[in-house]
Amino acid sequence: MVTAGSVAVLFSAFFEYIEGWYNRKRRHSALGYLTPCQYEGLLYNQAVAA
Repeated sequence: MVTAGSVAVLFSAFFEYIEGWYNRKRRHSALGYLTPCQYEGLLYNQAVAA
């Protein structure tokens, strides 16, 4: 039996996986095949140097 609570737990776990690991680690072609963390670091370093 599926309850609203179990659906909420499943949704929360899925969201944490996508946002916490997958989107941070996978390379994005729009970012020059860098991970979002690498791209943000690059932008930060450019801003500090300017």
